[in-house]
Amino acid sequence: MSTSAPEEQFAALVAKGGKLHEADIEAVYNKLSALPINFLRGEWKGGSFDTGHPGHTQLLSMNWVGKTFHSTENVDPIVILKDGKRVCNEDWGHAVLREIRFRGVVSAAMIYDKHPIIDHFRYVNDKLIAGAMDTSSFGDAGTYYFYLYKE
Repeated sequence: MSTSAPEEQFAALVAKGGKLHEADIEAVYNKLSALPINFLRGEWKGGSFDTGHPGHTQLLSMNWVGKTFHSTENVDPIVILKDGKRVCNEDWGHAVLREIRFRGVVSAAMIYDKHPIIDHFRYVNDKLIAGAMDTSSFGDAGTYYFYLYKE
């Protein structure tokens, strides 16, 4: 087990890429700090971990590129590229931000308006955040982990 900080461990998982085990991501995610809602404002690029979870395949098939947080009440949860521009995938609707307790930490969370999904966020660093998608729509598939980043 690494003795580095959870933030460094998560960043290392992102850098590693390739096939990863959900349990490894989850162990690090659960140690990360809360993220305030206002930190999310703006456009974020999205990254998807290849863990075998159906969420990874679905995001790839949609050509998901990230999320846009316009305000607390107006979030584009699934942003795709259309004619070279970032646009909201309207099939996935919009979302709102709230602070919700998830695994013992009250942190920023995004609630979808058209799907039974909540994305929970944790702080990694000023350019990288961790996401845990509560995927009740995937049945027993479990939590799907992803990340958002700014260059």
